Amino acid sequence: MNSEVPRNSAASDKLARFVQEIGASDRVKDSVKEKSSDELLTHYGLAAGTSLTRLGVLLLGTATDRRALGTAPLVQAIKYDEQGKKVNKWVWDDCSLSPVELVDAIWREVPDFRESYEIAEGLYRRSVPAYDEKVVRELLVNALVHRPYTQQGDIYLNLYPDRLVVVNPGRLPLGVTPRNILHASRRRNDGLARVFHDLGLMEREGSGFDLIYDRLLSQGRPAPVPEEGTDWVRVTIQRRIAKPEVMHLLTEADERFQLTQRERITLGVLAQTEGMTARELGMALETEGAQELAVWLGRLQMLALVKSVGRTQATRYFVDPDLLRGANLKLPTTLLRIEPHRLMELIREDLRRYPHSKIGEISSRIGPEVKRSQLKRALTELVALSVVRMEGKLNGARYQLLLGK
Repeated sequence: MNSEVPRNSAASDKLARFVQEIGASDRVKDSVKEKSSDELLTHYGLAAGTSLTRLGVLLLGTATDRRALGTAPLVQAIKYDEQGKKVNKWVWDDCSLSPVELVDAIWREVPDFRESYEIAEGLYRRSVPAYDEKVVRELLVNALVHRPYTQQGDIYLNLYPDRLVVVNPGRLPLGVTPRNILHASRRRNDGLARVFHDLGLMEREGSGFDLIYDRLLSQGRPAPVPEEGTDWVRVTIQRRIAKPEVMHLLTEADERFQLTQRERITLGVLAQTEGMTARELGMALETEGAQELAVWLGRLQMLALVKSVGRTQATRYFVDPDLLRGANLKLPTTLLRIEPHRLMELIREDLRRYPHSKIGEISSRIGPEVKRSQLKRALTELVALSVVRMEGKLNGARYQLLLGK
């Protein structure tokens, strides 16, 4: 939608910075980087004809023009003490900053985001950040990109001693609920989302909350809690690491087995409980049915990181308590006794992620517990079954998973 602001009235400093950052982005094609500043305005829908669009004013306009929109985002960060009394406040309400600039300003100007505390790690203590920078930035980006720009309302960052609560005006996009937020992907402000993505400030569409879940759970923190009211959306994250042992487990397991994001999230969810039924785990992961749940479990059972008892919906999944004991976590050596079919499935999954690999590279990722001779036999059988193709000979041989396998 066009504004009444002339095309040539974009703030010169904001336009110059935008052109520079687009030119430096690894998410933008060379053909786009080669465009002039005026062509970039059209390409990103920031101008049409002789006028800036409302999106153009929002991102590149002057403070006066941005304020005249009436719906430019205003942000308040309020700090509360143990009794719930306000003890500090930061406000960004003069419309001098674009949504892109607000993300950096808020992170930089609220000192609480850079606080840290110590957790026990064996005989030593380790300093950890009170808030993960990527999580906070992703929450800010979500609030700015997905808010409805057809209505007024401030974004609130409520900082309590034990948690951060981000409150955004409006409701979730149509089709998205707190129950399916991990899976549903709906664009509300396409143009703004595109700019944020191309500038490297947000994940690809639909993966932002995956990143938040992944990072929080991998650090031994509880999962975020999204809620929706009549005219607001609220997301709560905890300040402190609830279970440092979970962080140790996730770190070592990921280093050894290169877990997928879904595997990390699932392991993190289970590691913070004493076990969950298939139904409970499905609810936590927002999945429906055994097949969807199996995708999220991935290789966790094959790797003996997750165990199960029971059948169907009564199946109970849990992390062996031995994996969570002590600072010097030692993963089990069950792979020494791994059945051939399980090993072949591990190899297939590894080659899906790392095609054209040498046997040594596969061995380093699957783990030293599997003998080289055992791995070689499994690869030979997969080649014989036309599941894997071997290219080259002897130590120079590389393995490639055949299409559709």
